[in-house]
Amino acid sequence: MNTSRRRTGAVVGILALSFIGAACSSSSSTKDTTAVTTADTSVAEETTTTVAGLDYSKLSGSLVASGATFPKSFYDEAIANLATTAPDLTVEYGGGGSGKGRSDLQEKVVDFAGTDGVVKAEDIAKFTGGEFVYVPTVIAPITLSYNLPGVDTLQLSPATIAGIYQLTITNWNDAAIAADNPGVTLPDQAIVAARRADGSGTTENFTKFLKAAVGPDAGGTWALGSGSTVEWPAGTQAGDGNSGVAQLVKSTTGAIGYVDLSDAKANGLTVALVKNKAGKFVAPTLEAASAAAEGATINDDLTYFLGWADGDAAYPIAAQTWIIAYTTQADPAKAEAIRGFLTYLLNDGQALAATIDFAPLPESLRLKAIENIAKIGA
Repeated sequence: MNTSRRRTGAVVGILALSFIGAACSSSSSTKDTTAVTTADTSVAEETTTTVAGLDYSKLSGSLVASGATFPKSFYDEAIANLATTAPDLTVEYGGGGSGKGRSDLQEKVVDFAGTDGVVKAEDIAKFTGGEFVYVPTVIAPITLSYNLPGVDTLQLSPATIAGIYQLTITNWNDAAIAADNPGVTLPDQAIVAARRADGSGTTENFTKFLKAAVGPDAGGTWALGSGSTVEWPAGTQAGDGNSGVAQLVKSTTGAIGYVDLSDAKANGLTVALVKNKAGKFVAPTLEAASAAAEGATINDDLTYFLGWADGDAAYPIAAQTWIIAYTTQADPAKAEAIRGFLTYLLNDGQALAATIDFAPLPESLRLKAIENIAKIGA
């Protein structure tokens, strides 16, 4: 099994699969919710050739996708690990950001899209292929990665993070940062706040965390709102994708940026502990992301938000991600290919997640996601 942490460019996986079973009805539009726990997140550790009537040996054709860079290394690894299984189906995931993925799917430029954010109600009508379904895939922390020689441990509260990104805190020896880090010698070094240039689900989850933790409704100072794009102050620095922000941080002394854990590790970045809702400073680990998922409220369409979660062990900027695909496909073979690939991600693929710094889905959510996959038909 190939467990490399990073591949550059688009990775094309060759895989053969076949799916036995008819498509179900389109996804529910109701908003009843259910609690999902992480009591059982175990998955099979070996790749199998059949899963509940699914045979990974007979599907053919090609799938093209774009979207969120947050889970891209997971998707690339899953595709690559299936490359030798069978030669008849190619899958390419091009990244580009959640906004690009949603836009590409709207115009049916791609077969499915990756997104870390939920489609806005006013944008649903833009999807020219009709109804679509959310399929959650993995969870992971969004790190606050920084480049500050001599400071190996850094703690940041939400209010301090808000000040850094609103440029009211501009130097590393600011009193607010010092208050978060008693006993730590902080340098007289200008802060470079790095953020995404593209429409990004990572940005959406990061800003939703700040809005929940220190926004106006929480009695705080965060004034930029939340979304896949926000009006950042002119003095912030922009990078394309998670990897672009990671490179900005890596190459710039004094920089800090919000980056997924996989890209942070791949670039050798140092990450901060972030103060959570319970008042604890928590490191961005997979265990802390899973702790944030305990008892999460999941909507009927399988949308949910993990940021600013309850619990002493919860990392406060944990994030979720989905693949979205149209429930009605023009080509039955294409529908079969999409169902097959997504079924792999939700079964064998879950065992790959931790090797590239993602946590598998809670078991109850994984099973619900498989039900959503079955809604994709022709």
